[in-house]
Amino acid sequence: MRFLKNPLAAVESWFQRRTAVLSHPRAPFLAVCIVPVLFGLLSVCLGQDDNWDLKNYHWYNPHALLHGRIAIDMAPGQWQSYFNPLLDLPYYLLNAWLPAPAVGFVMGWLHGLNFILLLAIARRVLGHAAGNARLPLLLAAVGMCGAGFLSELGNSMGDNMTALLTLSSVYLVLRGWAHLPAWSAQAVKTVLLAGFVMGLGAGLKPTNVTYAAALCVALLALPASFGVRLGAAFASGCAIVAGMLATAGWWWLAMWERFGNPLFPQFNNVFRSPLAQQFGIIDNFHMPHGVLEALFWPFVFTRNFLRVSEIILKQAILPVLYGLAIVFALTWLAERFGGKRVQAPLSAPARFLLAFGLVAYLAWMKVFGIYRYLVPLELLAPLMAWILVGRIIQRPVAARLAGWLLAATTVVVFPFMTWGHAGWTATGFSAQLPPFARPASTIVFTAHAHPPMGWLANFFPADVRVVALGSGFPESPAYLERIQSAIAERQGPHYVMLALAKNEKESSLRRKQELVDMLGLTADANSCARLDRLLQRVRFQVQVKPLEQKGRQCTIELQARYAVDLAARDRTVMQAARDNLGRYGLAIDEAGCQAYPAAVGDESYPFRLCPVTATGRASAPAP
Repeated sequence: MRFLKNPLAAVESWFQRRTAVLSHPRAPFLAVCIVPVLFGLLSVCLGQDDNWDLKNYHWYNPHALLHGRIAIDMAPGQWQSYFNPLLDLPYYLLNAWLPAPAVGFVMGWLHGLNFILLLAIARRVLGHAAGNARLPLLLAAVGMCGAGFLSELGNSMGDNMTALLTLSSVYLVLRGWAHLPAWSAQAVKTVLLAGFVMGLGAGLKPTNVTYAAALCVALLALPASFGVRLGAAFASGCAIVAGMLATAGWWWLAMWERFGNPLFPQFNNVFRSPLAQQFGIIDNFHMPHGVLEALFWPFVFTRNFLRVSEIILKQAILPVLYGLAIVFALTWLAERFGGKRVQAPLSAPARFLLAFGLVAYLAWMKVFGIYRYLVPLELLAPLMAWILVGRIIQRPVAARLAGWLLAATTVVVFPFMTWGHAGWTATGFSAQLPPFARPASTIVFTAHAHPPMGWLANFFPADVRVVALGSGFPESPAYLERIQSAIAERQGPHYVMLALAKNEKESSLRRKQELVDMLGLTADANSCARLDRLLQRVRFQVQVKPLEQKGRQCTIELQARYAVDLAARDRTVMQAARDNLGRYGLAIDEAGCQAYPAAVGDESYPFRLCPVTATGRASAPAP
């Protein structure tokens, strides 16, 4: 009866009872031990990482570093072949040492360590306002339920991993907060260490420069004299540069010596390497178009998520946080010019955190606009939302409203989308290749940008050279001359590697088939009839197919509209490859093509190798 009279209060009472254990003094210790393990297990449940970038360059780049392929191959992972490989090295080595499911657990566990940092930051920012351990624990848990973070859980894309460094930097500032206003030796150490850690992340993944800039600007919000604030910002900036040099300086030097551009081939309008076209490779598709969109950007991209991502994620925390920030700004202006303070002012650590988040968001929107680069901000967003609600609204209403807002923004994320997973096998990556009679004279070309083929370069003999043609690399005349020199130096045989067409629905069909067999829905005529009735009501993209087999009376197949003419697709790929290679003076011997199996986990990616001959009629490829 109580639930019917006041359902919201009943739910709140139930939640208070169920989470009361989090107030125990040992709850934080147990949580930091258990939560990362849970994320490791969730990563295993999701399956083998199978994201597009992994197959393009995350798997190839560390292999190229360790096996000296940079001097041999030419951009098998497209222009991303020349990204700093250090961030991808742990994933590559783990796969060399451990079974693939164990790698998935370790990666998920490492990503789960963000929980510990969120908890530590929440306790520092909330201070006595936290009351006990329960509130920081809940805010940290909600932070870990962001759509962007979960989409990358256990995978190799790097945003969850470098978030550990970004959050560590923020925590270091907050841990040494008491020393900062006096600008003591301890304060200098705090700022330098925080900046250095932030720089490590920016060197590993340059998209983190937005957080590096945010740290410097946020330190200007210190409750200290202007000279101290300026000194803290400057010192952190110098430490950030040092951190970037520590993780990326060696790579920048290698790229400078080899290509004349430390960020090759990016920003070549600045460095002007002769081996790439003279422009900067910056994707502005994901940025807002015009001032009006920029003003309402979180609402715009939440409504149409493809504006900031290649996959559709469900999230609401950022528009909620943005809306709260606007209300807070209006409230602050009203108080400042109206002369009446409604609430107590924000604590200095809270002001620092909010300033950090605001600058990070503005810099992200201006420079990148790709949602997954917002993972650190997404992790901190629930804590920042809680702070803003507590500043805008009177207690205890603030706690109830913030709780319901965060509950809603968390629930909307599930079920969450990921960047791609396959089923587990003992070895994460596999491929079969023919023997090469003269590997030192052989070149294997790739001829299309999608699907990516860089990961397959890892399986070729050490002496075989892999060269990408028409993959989107910004080729210059000098780069084309280098390709032609490679063709002339190696007498062959030469091959082109082409992906064979596949129906992406086949993988889900296999999993659905295993499920209906396990449930006994294909064993006899009555079960098959029930399955057919179920599939008539629920759209699973499959239909029942009669089958006369011992122990099975039916199976399932894809509906006709999801069938794919694989042969037609293969012909289209072949024709496109012919046209592409023709621009380089190469011809494909289609009659000599041979198909070979390859897989990421249990997801098959067959390909074919076709002999290639030089025609001597090369022309500059289309840009």
